Amino acid sequence: MTSGIADVLRRIVERRRARLAEEFPEPVALPQRREPLAVGESPFLAALAARRGRAVVAEIKMGSPRLGPLAGRVDPIAQAALYGRGGAAALSVVVEPDFFHGSYELLARCKEASGLPAIAKDFVVRPLQIEQARAAGADAVLLIAALHPPGKLATFAAMARALGLAPLVETHSAADVARLAGGAWELVGVNNRDLATFEVSLERSIERLPELPAAALKVAESGIASGADLERLARAGFDAFLVGESLLLAEDPAALLAELAGLAGSGA
Repeated sequence: MTSGIADVLRRIVERRRARLAEEFPEPVALPQRREPLAVGESPFLAALAARRGRAVVAEIKMGSPRLGPLAGRVDPIAQAALYGRGGAAALSVVVEPDFFHGSYELLARCKEASGLPAIAKDFVVRPLQIEQARAAGADAVLLIAALHPPGKLATFAAMARALGLAPLVETHSAADVARLAGGAWELVGVNNRDLATFEVSLERSIERLPELPAAALKVAESGIASGADLERLARAGFDAFLVGESLLLAEDPAALLAELAGLAGSGA
């Protein structure tokens, strides 16, 4: 694990490693494909490209270190179905079990309910997790740049591509973005949440945008609460927008999704 990551991320990753070691002690070798996926090869990339500048990746998570468990407050299957009929371009499901109360089974059920291409959001530290994402029906997988040196990050991305999964590389800082230098990346995100303080600022994405790989689809993550927020990020140059808590906790998530997706008032 790279140095300088927030304590909360370190705790999550240490627990993830321990659980995987308990459940799956044997290593899993996966095939490798080194070139990036083209849009036409990936339902997830195609869905974002088709709605570029307004592509909402709507998220399901059943808890977080900050919110606690959301069971009883969020019906994940009903929420996923709402996303599918409400204008989301793609689905995100947080599958980490101990801090976010997720699972790969949850991903499979939510993808089926939504009919959308889906990304598995996990704290990937072993190839096995990429295989689990594929087996659950994911179309993309999250890779957190802060967790890996550049060579390891590239290896995990190659493993994902070999299985037909688009790797979304999530960055939080200039140091994270620097780990992408020299590589070819199809999908790169900036998380607006400070992992040390949990504070959210859209400026985090906007500041990082000029540093991101030019050819990649660019995703702004976290802190997007309104159509105005999304439009501000789109004007800055982002292609897609991962929205979680705003939709999960909204009084009227269908109305908010329509606003975010640019469908409000369209009769869609």
